[in-house]
Amino acid sequence: MTAKSSPLFLGIDTGGTYTDAVLWSEAGGANGKVLAKAKALTTRHDLAVGISGAVDAVLQKAATDPAAIKLVSMSTTLATNALVEGQGGRVALVMIGFAEGDLARDGLKAALGTDPVVFCSGGHDVHGNAAKLDLSGLEAALPELGASVSGFAVCAYFATRNPAHELAARDLIREKTGLPVTASHELSAKLGGPRRALTTLLNAR
Repeated sequence: MTAKSSPLFLGIDTGGTYTDAVLWSEAGGANGKVLAKAKALTTRHDLAVGISGAVDAVLQKAATDPAAIKLVSMSTTLATNALVEGQGGRVALVMIGFAEGDLARDGLKAALGTDPVVFCSGGHDVHGNAAKLDLSGLEAALPELGASVSGFAVCAYFATRNPAHELAARDLIREKTGLPVTASHELSAKLGGPRRALTTLLNAR
């Protein structure tokens, strides 16, 4: 089996300056064989432009049929760069079943900065039993928040046991604002509410 007739693998890495693409074949020994590599400028305003440029270039160099590609793998440092550089949108954090003192844990308050936070009663215990949910304060705040943020992060107490209150808040926010909402149970099944809230906040940005 020749390199070009064997299954091909396309690797893409989007960095802060360049987007690199490499086409690799599993034929050609234990380590396979690199058929072609190419790069294009990373286009931060629309990452698809730079990615397409790198992919088109590597396929042209290899003179291969895209249908022969078995797997596409993509990596990027852009999310890490954004965190280090303090970039990202303004996000409203919705904490259900938590107290204001919980913001002091796991670096949550520092990451939040001047972004708004709304506390609602509710959440669940370790067995998944619910406390009474009250989203009236959130609903009242949504017109103002919706005009000043680019998205929402929702974290409820023990949502890893029962995500119902996060889902209720998420649906309300989407209905009233149409903005993106990230819920903590979608990102992590681990315990530790403030840490989940931090992960959710950073993801929402």
